Order: sequence, then structure tokens, then C-alpha cells
Amino acid sequence: MFIRDEIEGYRDEVIALRRDFHQHPELGFAEFRTAMVVEAYLQSLGLETTRVAGTGVVAVLEGERAGATLMLRADMDALPVQEENLFDYASKSPGVMHACGHDAHMAMLLVAAKILVNNRSLIAGAIKFVFQPNEEVAGALQMVREGVLENPKVDAAMGIHIWTPVPSGKIGVNVGAVMGGLDVFKLVLNGRGGHTGQPHEAIDPVLAAASVIQNVQMIQTREISNLKSTTIMFGRIEGGTKSNIIPDRVYLEGSIRFLYRGGPESLECPTERFQRIVQDVCHTHRCSCDIDIEHENVPLVNDPYMVEVVRETVDRLFGSVETLVDNISMASEDFSEFSERVPGVFIFLGTGNPEKETDFPHHNPRFNIDEDVLVDGVALHVNGALNYLRRFEKI
Repeated sequence: MFIRDEIEGYRDEVIALRRDFHQHPELGFAEFRTAMVVEAYLQSLGLETTRVAGTGVVAVLEGERAGATLMLRADMDALPVQEENLFDYASKSPGVMHACGHDAHMAMLLVAAKILVNNRSLIAGAIKFVFQPNEEVAGALQMVREGVLENPKVDAAMGIHIWTPVPSGKIGVNVGAVMGGLDVFKLVLNGRGGHTGQPHEAIDPVLAAASVIQNVQMIQTREISNLKSTTIMFGRIEGGTKSNIIPDRVYLEGSIRFLYRGGPESLECPTERFQRIVQDVCHTHRCSCDIDIEHENVPLVNDPYMVEVVRETVDRLFGSVETLVDNISMASEDFSEFSERVPGVFIFLGTGNPEKETDFPHHNPRFNIDEDVLVDGVALHVNGALNYLRRFEKI
């Protein structure tokens, strides 16, 4: 039942698709051209497409025999990054770039859909192809709210992410939490402006901001177990207009990431601890504070059974379990909204190759991928789906 030789014949096509998407990146919920390209490709295969969450595209392939329904997902959105690569398929959209690999994800899933359509006789059950908009900011949740997991009801989900920290030729898959939950915070510390030569007449929000940044770090080391991965990072600090002026306010933004259930119902509740410390520090400095928290993603947790399916697939495809490596990241991914509701598995497809300069970090303006791994991603989609569905065939 495993297919490999046929997939190799689509190497040029999957690369061409990826390069086309790379040249024409679009931001979240604005993937208008991208969605039309995806729709046209799927419709050319004889699949009926529907729109979900505006620019999201969904198609269902029914097998010839009854069975389970597996969702295969690819994300579509690009990032607000100015590309610095000079190759001829670099982004044509100023300030917008596929700097995270979503162009590759779409290309791999489209070609996988073509191969699965050509081998429909092998399918027991159904495969739902989901092309998701706005992964960077909660697009999956919008698709869930609009019923993407229903009609037909999805029994399990599988996703693949190109990953430059993993070497080309290696595949990362682990049981349990593999990507972090994410809360994004925005703080405004309000003081009273004044002259730096007479600081006692002002209320200094800059000093309060410095104390906030330092004091919240004790959450990871003094309030939560070292065995519970937690990261609090500040990405923006802004305040003041001149060296001799104490500003009225300081703005801070950042993120809280965790590899466990992090809400107020948990024992750890890092975000609630964060709010407590910010408020107490501001009180000490006679400042007031405005705190805005956006709960962006829950942790992405891989189901043990689905991981077993992938590991067996990798072993049969590549002839060695040594292809598999451990990979856990504190980055977040909203595939977690699917795996929160149905058994899911998220696979990291290694594409890091220093000789090809494909080892730059994700979201970097020099980000690029080793295109030789694209057919491996197609093979994982195709054979992972067949391997899963054969286990639930209704005879």
C-alpha cells in the first residue's frame, strides 16, 4: 500500500508550486491570490472546494470504502518581513515574505492531494484537505468555529512543518507537548513626567519598567518547577522623547510561552502570576498599569497513537528509524486548536543544510529551505494518510 516511486516523479512540480507561492506571499486573512491558486489546483483534480474563514480552502476526497476521516492541513499566510534573498523566485511583494515555510506546506499538500486522488482505490474512509489562513494569529480557531472539523466529522489530524533547526534528511516527531502555548501581553506603565534633574517631583515609569522586566523572570525559576518549561520574553520597550525628560508612560510588549496547560485552572498559571507581579511592582513605584493579555495558542500536544502511525510510516518509507529525531520547540503553532479537539500529530520535516544556506532561523529575512526534502513531505502526507486509514477500514 505504500507509495514512493510515483511521488519522485512530482519533484519538479512540487518545487515549482513552492516557488510560485514564495514569489507571491500574502498576509493572514488576505491570502486572496493564494486561495485562488489552491482552489484551481484542487478543482483540476475533480475535487469540490469550499471556503472557510474567508480565504481558507477545504476539499474532501472520499475513498471507495467506508472508514475514518483524516484531516491533512497546510497553512497559507506569509509574514511582514522584507526578504533579503537574491534568488530569482524571491518575494515580489515588498515587506512580505514566506519566512516560515508555509509556501512549502501548501505545495507538498497539493501534490499529495493529486497522488491520493490518483490512488483513490487505496483509500478507506475520507481525507479532508485543509488549507488554513492566518496561522500566525489564530486562523485555526476561526476555521474550527466555522465547522471545519464537521461534515464529515474529522477523526484525526496530521500536519507537517518545514523546520530549519532539524537537519535535512531527519524528521522530528515526539509524543506529548511539542510546541508551546502562547499568551501575548501589552503593558502601559503610567507615571508622571518631569525633569531628569528633579526626579523626586516625577513618578518614573522607566524605573518601574526595568523592575517589571527583572522581577517577572523569577516566575520561571522561583514559582514554577524547572521541569515545566516556561519562557517570558519582552520584544518591545518604548518610552520617552529626550534624554532629560522623564516620560509620562512606558510601553512594553512580549510573550509568555509554556509546554503545559497554562490557564488559570492550572497549578502553574504563569500569566496570572505575571499579572500579579506587574501590578505589585507598579504599586511599589507609585505607577498605575494597563495590562492587555491575548491568549493566542494552547500547547500543541501530539497523540501517542498518531505518533506511532507516523513512526511506522517513516520506518517503511526511509528504511530506518534513525531518520527520526526528537524535536520540541517553545515556538507556538495554532495546529494546536485541531489537536486539542481530535487526536493529532505534528511532524517537523528537517530542511537545515548549511551548504545550501537553508539553516537560517524561521522568520529571518534570509530564511530558505532545502527543496530536496519537499518530496519527502509529500511522501509523508500520502503514506501517513494511507497508513492511518487502513487501520480503520470498515469491511
